[in-house]
Amino acid sequence: MTRFSRALRRFAAIQIAVLAFIGLATATSEAGHHKEKMSKSQDIVDVAVAAGQFNTLAAALEAAGLVDTLKGDGPFTVFAPTDAAFAALPEGTVENLLKPENKDQLIAVLTYHVVPGKVTSSEVINLDKAKTVNGAEVSIDVAMGKVRIDDATVVTTDIDASNGVIHVIDTVILPKS
Repeated sequence: MTRFSRALRRFAAIQIAVLAFIGLATATSEAGHHKEKMSKSQDIVDVAVAAGQFNTLAAALEAAGLVDTLKGDGPFTVFAPTDAAFAALPEGTVENLLKPENKDQLIAVLTYHVVPGKVTSSEVINLDKAKTVNGAEVSIDVAMGKVRIDDATVVTTDIDASNGVIHVIDTVILPKS
């Protein structure tokens, strides 16, 4: 079993425990409203885990040692790639990034998805760039009703957390070398 597989299994177990603990209901409108209300008391990591579409991101955050940082006070804005976004990377990319000898590269990629401060969608649309936690800038383009962060399209905005906000993106963005 690869390190990535072990990390995903461990994270899946944590996710199940968290979901059981907070008692998420089935996908009814009442449950959706309840989940939205609860997210304001959960940090970015907890909200991402509960969403169920960021397992690879969460495993990568754990491998990089960034979970405690994103559970911190913040505020943070996270442009969070989905599991499908990670799956679209060339074969072996995620596994290679998760190797201990590539931890610095993994941290650089992950922190490129985080902007200090809470930047809501109403603020993002007025920007043309934003400085990320890794020090590099992401480009922001708003055209034809879509927001793009570098090569990624924002597909869901303003998922509130107690220490910031998550905007879901459809592509893993990579810092320029």
